[in-house]
Amino acid sequence: MAPKITTTGSAASTYESVILWRRRMTVVLLRPSSVTIPYFHAPPATTMVKMKIKMKCQCVTKENTGIFSVIPPSKADFDYLGQSTKGDLNLNLNLGIDDGEVGLHGPIEEVARMEAHEAEHLLNHLGIPDPFSARYSPRGIFCSRTLNLRSISAIGYDMDYTLMHYNVMAWEGRAYDYCMDNLRNMGFPVEGLAFDPELVIRGLVIDKEKGNLVKADRFGYVKRAMHGTRMLSTQRVSEMYGRELVDLRNESRWEFLNTLFSVSEAVAYMQMVDRFDEGAIAADLGPLDYKGLYKAVGKALFRAHVEGQLKSEIMSKPELFVEPDPELPLALLDQKEAGKRLLLITNSDYHYTEKMMQHSFNRFLPNDMSWRDLFDMVIVSARKPEFFQMSHPMYEIVTGEGLMRPCFKAHPGGLYSGGSAQMVENSLGIHGDEILYVGDHIYTDVSQSKVHLRWRTALICRELEDEYSALVRSRGHRATLIELINQKEVVGDLFNQLRLALQRRSKGRPAQTLAATRMDDKELTESIQKLLIVMQRLDLKIAPMMESDGELFNRRWGFLSRAGLWDKSHLMRQIEKYADIYTSRVSNFLHYTPFMYFRAQEQSLAHDTYSFHQLKHDESADHKNNEYSA
Repeated sequence: MAPKITTTGSAASTYESVILWRRRMTVVLLRPSSVTIPYFHAPPATTMVKMKIKMKCQCVTKENTGIFSVIPPSKADFDYLGQSTKGDLNLNLNLGIDDGEVGLHGPIEEVARMEAHEAEHLLNHLGIPDPFSARYSPRGIFCSRTLNLRSISAIGYDMDYTLMHYNVMAWEGRAYDYCMDNLRNMGFPVEGLAFDPELVIRGLVIDKEKGNLVKADRFGYVKRAMHGTRMLSTQRVSEMYGRELVDLRNESRWEFLNTLFSVSEAVAYMQMVDRFDEGAIAADLGPLDYKGLYKAVGKALFRAHVEGQLKSEIMSKPELFVEPDPELPLALLDQKEAGKRLLLITNSDYHYTEKMMQHSFNRFLPNDMSWRDLFDMVIVSARKPEFFQMSHPMYEIVTGEGLMRPCFKAHPGGLYSGGSAQMVENSLGIHGDEILYVGDHIYTDVSQSKVHLRWRTALICRELEDEYSALVRSRGHRATLIELINQKEVVGDLFNQLRLALQRRSKGRPAQTLAATRMDDKELTESIQKLLIVMQRLDLKIAPMMESDGELFNRRWGFLSRAGLWDKSHLMRQIEKYADIYTSRVSNFLHYTPFMYFRAQEQSLAHDTYSFHQLKHDESADHKNNEYSA
């Protein structure tokens, strides 16, 4: 039965279901209810006819015999980018509609351009943000490996610093305080020390043998280093690490700061390195070296977490530690209503999870929903990364007080403690790349679910927002710096050619050309001298600009994702290797829809620039030849 259509005189403020009947084409946005929508003539008219459509609530499934159908797993194929088409929306071919009937005439490139323009006009009228505005913003979702979100059947989420963002100064500050209290009780001198979150950033690596904190590039070469709380000079860094690479597989030496939870530990350790170097640590604490000192700090922080004082304080006053995000529950609600099965998999215990999720979600959900209504399965005390690697006993939580009983199979809608990712897959009947897991820890969450299970992965990194803004503000500085470096390269190439001519002449051999061979000695020497002075003066200007690059993000370490002007940091290499997509917060999915097709961008190669310049050179040569022939 066709929907009943009535006209109204004003546009609706919200749109839950939209059916647009146009002379040129029909568009259906499915979320059944009663709304007011505009009717577009073609070309776009200035007069809008409003129609109210009452629809019977109906889900689009493989059994749907309407205009559209969703491609089921049994009929899914792979597209030209190698992504599964499962979950894509298709026109039912048995309707007998052709391009002419919906007004799609002409070359498809022109049709696509025109339809995109009209769709953008429609979104603007509806008050829906342009999708491109979300992509090019600090709140964008960035793609390392192409991902068709429509083909994802289940989305799993970590909780801490993923679904819930803590105020770093408050949360890590209290963790630091408890750590210092424990160190004091162990006999370490901690008087006068204070938490300094600017001292470290995510992605740095602790060298436990030398008491250093280092920043490495994607190849493992150390670019910046700090001993204790003192930054080391470029010369000193080269002397210490010129022949060494950071190898994260050597866990006895290197400790990677994967997450914001690492901040308090790193700050405490670097400050204690200073005390160690000053000789302020009592000898009766044992024969300590930098590695033993790290172990002592780690033990003190571990006690702060395990003894429960820290989490008890946070649970009693969550508003002091948690930064609320009203958009986050709505983003998950969209995903659930789009047919995604949502999972919560966290290492936190049941009581902490219940309290914090209730505080962060319930007040922002509609119709008296609770956070539990969002998730098809909740697993607490998951013991990641082992959760992704091996099987542990699973317990079902059966009472509000957290009483548990053993179980051997998880069921949708259940609340569990422990278990394994394999149990989750078996329970849901889906495996591997049908599941997307979202977390903030590059190792515990992202790499392990990717390596062991081939799940698709998303990394949450809140600092991306500050880095993105800092990069935008640094464009002028970086453009000037690159121009200076390019100038030095040109001057340097000329200098090297003249230097080679002088070298050949001094050996009694002819220079590169006859003219260079006959060049006057004094003229050659003076030219080399001038170019050398120019390069030295350029160096004096370039060096401090290179040193300050990235200081708008962090004055000690520069940008999170970069190690030097052009190269990627070790953290960025890890993100690209293990995270299919990455973004600053989960609520950013709200601006992309649950049907988004994330496409990886072209990766530039070293020879791309040269091939581009060769093309420009050839075009210029062809132009000159045409002029001569004319």
